[in-house]
Amino acid sequence: MSSKEITIYDIAEKLNISSATVSRALKDDPVVNKKTRKRIFDAAEEMGYRLNHFARNLRNQRTNIIGVIVPRLNSYFMASAISGIEQVADREGYHIVISQSAEQADKEIANAKTMFNNRVDGLLVSLAYDTKDLTHFEPFFKKGIPVIFFDRVEEHRDSTSIIIDNKRAAYEATKHLIDQGCKRIVHITAPPKRNVYIDRLAGYKLALAEHHIKFKEEYLVVGNLSQEAGAEAADKIRNMNPLPDGVFVANDNCAVGCMLALKQAGIRIQ
Repeated sequence: MSSKEITIYDIAEKLNISSATVSRALKDDPVVNKKTRKRIFDAAEEMGYRLNHFARNLRNQRTNIIGVIVPRLNSYFMASAISGIEQVADREGYHIVISQSAEQADKEIANAKTMFNNRVDGLLVSLAYDTKDLTHFEPFFKKGIPVIFFDRVEEHRDSTSIIIDNKRAAYEATKHLIDQGCKRIVHITAPPKRNVYIDRLAGYKLALAEHHIKFKEEYLVVGNLSQEAGAEAADKIRNMNPLPDGVFVANDNCAVGCMLALKQAGIRIQ
């Protein structure tokens, strides 16, 4: 089997028609009658012809592709966010390309460069834990390519950020535990580098303060919020004396790891 790339000239030669006619037909130009267009499309499919979208995109100055960079793909929240992004993009005639930073700034930098070189029309980003600045997004800003940060964000004059009220959400979660009678509440979170975790810690502290419960540093467990980190946090909780009566975890993945480890240790969870 030949590995030669099939061109419009090969199709034209096979059908004994001009390459200009083939080109027009593949663009669905009505100048070429329907019968001829069908012959050309059938031949193109049979011969394995591939449309050169990249060359066409260069001429049109757009790709109809939106890049998405997220910290993790194995997250219910991120999976839901990507699903929503894809639904809207598809409705508007766009495709999305997804990459994950795996919580590493250097990988996020490489992903951003790849997205830029592939000429995405826009970029949606949720930042990695250890991203220190937005320098790697400067090529997008300079070219006027829209960049939107969501969930984990960093303010920039040329971008838009989409977030929930994390402080309020954390306050409500902690208050719920207090309303259930909890007074020794552990908070499992990430290093305070990203807005999400800074705000959730603030909400946790506010709820404690308003209910006259002293914040204790030993009840703050900091990790990478992976499922494994949740299991490690559970070990720390089990060794606390007295045993905490409530746990507020900053993400679902870590919460699952913590709950499974506590249950395995025979601790009942309500």
